[in-house]
Amino acid sequence: MTITTAPSRALGARDPRLASWRAFVIAHARVWRRLDEDLRLEHGLSLSEYEALLLLAESPERRLRMRGLAEDLQLSKSGVTRLVDRLVGDGLVERGLCTTDARGAEAVLTAAGLERLRTAAPTHLRGIQEYFLESVTDDDLPVVERAMRSVAARLPGGPFARAPRARAEEPCAGDPSPSGSTQGTPPGSRAGAG
Repeated sequence: MTITTAPSRALGARDPRLASWRAFVIAHARVWRRLDEDLRLEHGLSLSEYEALLLLAESPERRLRMRGLAEDLQLSKSGVTRLVDRLVGDGLVERGLCTTDARGAEAVLTAAGLERLRTAAPTHLRGIQEYFLESVTDDDLPVVERAMRSVAARLPGGPFARAPRARAEEPCAGDPSPSGSTQGTPPGSRAGAG
């Protein structure tokens, strides 16, 4: 996708366009925090843990390479390792070897993990409704989506940078990902799938 824009003018500290940026940053932080608090309070899951379970549930055979999970969650290798360690400790995920290459490590969703995801999904969806959708008019939703897709598409590794991966066909080891590629689906749209 090629985006054509007018030449940018220099941004100064008093530029009125910064109001949109500040509003985005504050809204994102507050919504994320509330969604995270609700999941922790009602289900003992962080929002990142919920997203990891959801990604695994949507993956073929409910398993995903650790590197792919890290990319999709926008986490470092050590960050995804710590996250998966917590999920393994809670019995929600198991570590496994890649089915096509024993050198690759995968996270595998357990039956308990799937059940916890299903139990937590209504809380998460309720939060999206209350903290986001009730604040944005139906007429404004396409504008918000278009703007956020545009922002994400301009950044390497951002959502919408390419079509979704065919995870079942993805090799398990020694396969550097193409430059600028990550998941094809943003967390916000995945949120309803649990």
